[in-house]
Amino acid sequence: MLDQVFPSQAQPILQSLDNSQAKSEPLTSRPIEFDVAIVGGGIVGLTVVCALQQSGLRVALIEANPPEAGLRRERAYAITLMSGKILSGLGIWDQILPQITSFREIRLAEEHDPAVVHLQPEDLGMEELGYVVEHRVLLKALQHKAATANLTWLCPAELIAVDYQPEQVVIDLAIADETWQIRTRLLIAADGARSPIRQKAGISTTGWQYWQSCITTVIRPELGHGNIAREHFWPSGPFATLPLPENRAQIVLTAPHTEAKAMMQLSPSEFLAELNRRYQGQLGELELLSDRLLFPVQLMQSDRYVQHRLALVGDAAHCCHPVGGQGLNLGIRDAVALAQVLETAHQRGEDIGQLKVLRRYEHWRKWENWLILGFTDLLDRLFSNRWWPLLLLRRLGLRAMKHIRLLRFLALRLMTGLSGRMPRLAHRS
Repeated sequence: MLDQVFPSQAQPILQSLDNSQAKSEPLTSRPIEFDVAIVGGGIVGLTVVCALQQSGLRVALIEANPPEAGLRRERAYAITLMSGKILSGLGIWDQILPQITSFREIRLAEEHDPAVVHLQPEDLGMEELGYVVEHRVLLKALQHKAATANLTWLCPAELIAVDYQPEQVVIDLAIADETWQIRTRLLIAADGARSPIRQKAGISTTGWQYWQSCITTVIRPELGHGNIAREHFWPSGPFATLPLPENRAQIVLTAPHTEAKAMMQLSPSEFLAELNRRYQGQLGELELLSDRLLFPVQLMQSDRYVQHRLALVGDAAHCCHPVGGQGLNLGIRDAVALAQVLETAHQRGEDIGQLKVLRRYEHWRKWENWLILGFTDLLDRLFSNRWWPLLLLRRLGLRAMKHIRLLRFLALRLMTGLSGRMPRLAHRS
């Protein structure tokens, strides 16, 4: 059962995630020693929890915000076929399936070039090419799954100090205006791209900020999205459309910082007119359903994913350009790969915090992540410019992909996540 530590007027109490079974048991009577402590209760952190459910390890999840805070986030993600297999292996696929969109075509195009590439399931020998899921839908399903795990949820909790010792990690937390100390054999950082844990551990990163920002919002097209995922390349940057249920679609529009900020200042009608210009009227009249959000993009790879009694997962370890929708999928694969390595080591009687164990995870994931980081960077740089030699090259490339099935197959293997090592969880689907 998932235990959750909440502040109260008197003292912290333990409570189930759905608040249905409050207990009067004080925190001081609970064990403060764990095998694994995960900092970050987002999608990647909860995926680690769920993947460790059958491992027999004692797990703590440390989160600064209450669980319901994440459910208010307006965001959707492209989920690859590999991630779909993983979520199925975790046992949450049937729960989220009625609330997601499967897309059976990926449409690639460049500005006004008529050579549109239609990637179809038959190019890969599959029934679909991917899925789109909203943040709240996936997070809620993972929270409910975690509620059945051997998990102590420390929330809201502020991380004060971390001390890496030879046999354990000692963590000081602020909970309900009091300081608590827990001990764990391994600390997992799932605390985002600016990971304080990574920074305080002295792990440096390689990468750069792009000259672009992304605008994301949700629209409703008059003529329907047709369950098509679109990636339209403009000289200013990629323009993606992800189909959502109820004939909604999330757009991710990439443009240079100044241009993106100017577009944020447009009135809703002016912004929709700009979107319609890019769609060339193919979707009919557009309706704006949510606020526009602006965020910068970066490429980042940590120089190492592990050190003694510490492992990084998801954005704490790496970030990539959103073109191709790969970012969250890399984090999900990190989470289950690390869980598999830890479970196997635990079954063998090994110390899960030792560097020789953790390096198995790093060797598995780092090179695969480099491949996707390089692929997304190449796509953005290749298509986000007007230099005529590259313009000619990319148009020839799109035409080749349009007519050569092998190229479409290879591209789809990479885009769907099926080209990498498959974790055990994915075989359970």
